[in-house]
Amino acid sequence: MTARTPREHDVVVVGAGFAGLYALHKLRGMGLTVQVLEAGDGVGGTWYWNRYPGARCDVESLEYSYGFDDALQQEWSWSERYPAQPEILRYLEHVADRFALWPDIQLGTRVVEAAWDDDAGRWSLASEAGERFCARWVVMATGVLSASQVPTIPGLETFEGEWHHSGRWPEEGVDVAGKRVGVIGTGSTGIQLIPEIAREAAHTYVLQRTANFSVPNANRPMDPDLERSWKDRYPEQREVQRRSLLGVAIPPGERAANETPDHEVTRTLEERWQQGGGMPVLLSFTDFLVDETANAKAAEFVRGKIRETVKDPAVAEMLIPRDYPIGAKRLCQDEGYFETFNRDDVTLVDVRSAPIQEITPTAIRTAGGDYEVDVIVFATGFDALTGALLAIDIRRRDGLTLTEAWANGPRSYLGLAIAGFPNLFTVTGPGSPSVLSNVVVSIEQHVEWIADCIEHLRAEGLDRIEATPEAQDAWMEHVAEVAAFTLFPRAASWYVGANVPGKPRVFMPYVGGVGSYRERCDAIAAAGYEGFVLGAGAPGIAA
Repeated sequence: MTARTPREHDVVVVGAGFAGLYALHKLRGMGLTVQVLEAGDGVGGTWYWNRYPGARCDVESLEYSYGFDDALQQEWSWSERYPAQPEILRYLEHVADRFALWPDIQLGTRVVEAAWDDDAGRWSLASEAGERFCARWVVMATGVLSASQVPTIPGLETFEGEWHHSGRWPEEGVDVAGKRVGVIGTGSTGIQLIPEIAREAAHTYVLQRTANFSVPNANRPMDPDLERSWKDRYPEQREVQRRSLLGVAIPPGERAANETPDHEVTRTLEERWQQGGGMPVLLSFTDFLVDETANAKAAEFVRGKIRETVKDPAVAEMLIPRDYPIGAKRLCQDEGYFETFNRDDVTLVDVRSAPIQEITPTAIRTAGGDYEVDVIVFATGFDALTGALLAIDIRRRDGLTLTEAWANGPRSYLGLAIAGFPNLFTVTGPGSPSVLSNVVVSIEQHVEWIADCIEHLRAEGLDRIEATPEAQDAWMEHVAEVAAFTLFPRAASWYVGANVPGKPRVFMPYVGGVGSYRERCDAIAAAGYEGFVLGAGAPGIAA
């Protein structure tokens, strides 16, 4: 066999993060031949690439883990309340070891093409190195936060120092000791990274375009009693997660802030602030994410905390968000972020009023002046939900690419399937809870739905499934309608692609909740996969 001879499989899974590993385990257990193709040199997906200092999950470790295997849940112990990147990566490597997944994972293989052959009823995929693979079904487990977004700034190629994007951090790390560092971006990544950089650098310049809300995570070593309690009750806890709003077992508030005396609202927020974590704060009251007046109470509480923490009033005011509701952008959580700006060797630079103009050989030049730096760190996030998919030349039967099909914004049925692209499944794609949930819970639900779907097709002697344009349109209208009832669309966030120049503004995640979404998916499957056309050996439908 030459390197370019197509290799045949029942399923090709693209990506070896949480989604790809579970898809391999689940589908292989059905007797299917499965090949996982992973661009990186190790498993882990997001947690392989994002090695930047301070990288940590904002979902508690006991919940940010697989629930499909009880023995795995019982044998693995987490060291901290919120897991850091190295520990999550070790966990995923352990999963690959434990379930003997390695033989079916091909590392260092970046998929660049995928084309559907309607006559053969198969997908043909090609890697960057020219290898070819064929499969009846393709599962895109490419990750929703995996396509790094590096801004186009004139002169970057002339910079004489070193620069890095947080999403492609070198495995060996970056030595910033005694150096001047410019960090561009103050979203979730920047808020985690900046305190770590500031501890080592000679001087840190934080270039902020948009101030962000952030809540202390109150991280701590794992409490053995808490861990034991969770392990004793994992089946019940997992069921709570699966039926919840955000995929977590955090008890939500039962009252509306607008119907609660202000002093009680403040007391509850203080309790949850001390408890730590963004989700506990957002779930304090039932109306924080749907009512402007209620939301303003939470926002002003956090603004007060920033003013209490940052000693320089002018700097504090620069760090205070004012132009969007709290929670409408991802609510960050941190370990000493605002305290960092009390250091003499940290300078906050407002690049909204004085934008970055260019990178010189030795400095970041803004409209307000030059900032001499030795290292530039881009904490500028990702082309979320769609970037990794659109980086692959995916073509349907008539040659139309996914990029062309999504020219006016992503359209998907349930975030699982795309009209015109048969037998192609997307895990946590646009139109699903995805990034607005504990993504591991959402990943497991998607993988299990896909596996059940393929099993149904096999049992019925069928070999293809495709979403109808009508079902896709109706679902995307529903996604937009549900979002419109909330405050989420009020922010220019990466949820709508606002961080990517030229990207169509479409609110991409489904905000109706993990539990209600699961019920909808189950009902569609129970109705014979309503909204899909199923077939055997015959061409599909036109999109």
